[in-house]
Formats: sequence, C-alpha cells, structure tokens
Amino acid sequence: MQRDTQDKLILSAIWCAAGITIFFLLWVVWHILSNGLSHVSWEFITGAYTRIGEASGIFAMIVSTVYMVGLTLLIAAPIGIMTAIYLTEYAKIGSRLVKFIRFCTESLAGIPSIVYGLFGMTFFVTTLGLGFSILSGSLTLAMLILPVIIRTTEEALMAVPMSYREGGYALGTSKIYTVWRLILPSAMPGIATALILSIGRVIGESAPVFLTAGMVTQIPESVLDSGRTLTVHLYKLTQELFTQNEWNQAYATATVLIVLVLLLNLATKLIASRFNKATY
Repeated sequence: MQRDTQDKLILSAIWCAAGITIFFLLWVVWHILSNGLSHVSWEFITGAYTRIGEASGIFAMIVSTVYMVGLTLLIAAPIGIMTAIYLTEYAKIGSRLVKFIRFCTESLAGIPSIVYGLFGMTFFVTTLGLGFSILSGSLTLAMLILPVIIRTTEEALMAVPMSYREGGYALGTSKIYTVWRLILPSAMPGIATALILSIGRVIGESAPVFLTAGMVTQIPESVLDSGRTLTVHLYKLTQELFTQNEWNQAYATATVLIVLVLLLNLATKLIASRFNKATY
C-alpha cells in the first residue's frame, strides 16, 4: 500500500512538472501572438524596412534568417552526424580518442554564445577576411550547434537495436552499407530531433550573429553579403521602443519568428517521416 502511494505521488509530480512546462510554453506563445498577430500583414512580411520613414517590413530579415539556417546546417550537419557515426560504430569504446572527442564536445556546449561571437569576429571576419557576412555567421553558428548534433545523433544511433547490425553482417553486407541502409534510417527520428534543436538554436541566437553577420537590412545577394536575422532585428527594435508603433513592430516580428520556428520544425519532421517510409 505504501509503495502504491509513493508511485502515485511520483506520477503526480511528473504530471505536474509536464503541466507546468506546457503552461509556460502556451503562456509565452499566447502573449506574443495576442499582442503581435493583429499587426502582422502581407505588407509587413514582404515589405522593406527603413529606420527613417514609414517602411517597417521584415522580408529582408526573413530571407537572411533562412539563409543563415540553411548554410549553418549545411556546414554542421554532415560533420556532426559523421562524428556521431564514428563514435558509435567505428571508434573503440572507452579509448582515449573517444574520451577526448567527447570532452571537446562537452566543452563546446558549455561555452557562452558571446564567446563564439567574439571568436567568429576575430577569426572569420578579420583574420580570414570574410567580413560581416552570412558565411561568417554560419561558420560561427556551425561550431555552436555541433555539440547538439553530435550528442543527440549519438544517442539516436545507440538506441538502434544491435540485432539490426547483426542481421546486416549475417547477410554479408559491409559495415558502411549496414550503417547507411539500416542504422541511419532507423535513427532518423533522433537525427531529426537534433536538427530541430539546432534550427531553434540558430534562429534564437543574436550575439554571435550580430558580431559576425552584421545587421544590414537588405536581402543578401550572396553568402559574402551582410544580413540581419529576425532575432537581431528584434533585438534592435527592443532598444528603440519609444513609440507604440515600435512596440507593435517588435511584437509582430516576434510573432513571425515563432511561426517560422514552428514551420521549420514541422518541415523537418515531415522530411524525416517520409525518409523512414521510403526506407521501409
């Protein structure tokens, strides 16, 4: 009887913790949408922005954000996924090299984002001469999200049953074929989770982007052009909240930012789901 009571208390605490988490999420989303949704229009989304004048569109910021997310994932995802494959499928368990790599990833995960921004500005912007550009920002953010991709992908690969590997080897397939055709498709939901977390991290960062990509409010014509992401734009707006119109712009930008994150997450999940269906 006492054990049943303890189980019920623990279960109640778990449900309460989950409920509190959901409540805070819904509260934040409701607060932003209720204040900003009425100020979002087609002209606001597709229009240009000028600091002086009536133009307050964010189309250039949306394009810069999409460029930043796409290029960052293009750089970080292959490196992170291949590193996780090496750690789980090829490296000797408990070896010094594995311990060193994991120490490095854990150390990278603990570094504040502003430090990444300072390093990116010093190395990519100045030393390599890339200037304030989408490429400089993407290279900096790629280093920032590598620990998330590596650790989450590693956990997803380790969750694949060992029988998948044994069955592949029993049929005479090579290790690389087994990993590519059996292990990776089975781990795709976990890899998709890693990419979703990375997308949220890229979109949500402001300091590294501000110090490496700049804040030009124009559509970048190439990855070597400067651009202002939605988060940096929102940061700049919050520094200039003097009129009600500026408050409305800030809430409207935050609304678009939240919707964009939700759409990107949904698209990533759909891609992973279709990949699994095509494989099986």
